[in-house]
Amino acid sequence: MDSTFAIIAEPSRRAILSLLASSERSVGDIEEQLNLSQPSVSKHLRVLREAGFVESRVDAQRRLYRIKPEPLMEIDAWLAPFRRFWSVHLDALERHLDQTHPEPRRKDKKR
Repeated sequence: MDSTFAIIAEPSRRAILSLLASSERSVGDIEEQLNLSQPSVSKHLRVLREAGFVESRVDAQRRLYRIKPEPLMEIDAWLAPFRRFWSVHLDALERHLDQTHPEPRRKDKKR
């Protein structure tokens, strides 16, 4: 898990993963969207591919990259207990705010 977090700690890699979340993309598409150089994009994609976060396929003269969900599912599973922790606290905050600042009642208009 430590290496997984080390890989996604890099901002450009997270940006690449965010782009790939919507659709598969070529290196050129990623370069253009993120305003990164081709060598930089290729380096980050290699790291992501070797770690199992992305995979590629050849389409004519270009290589298209897409997300592999398994490593992200592993992170999601690891975060689940923390998500429950924050959910309970945010629900309590919402109840507190509702009690201290109730919404004004609307008067029903009769026709």
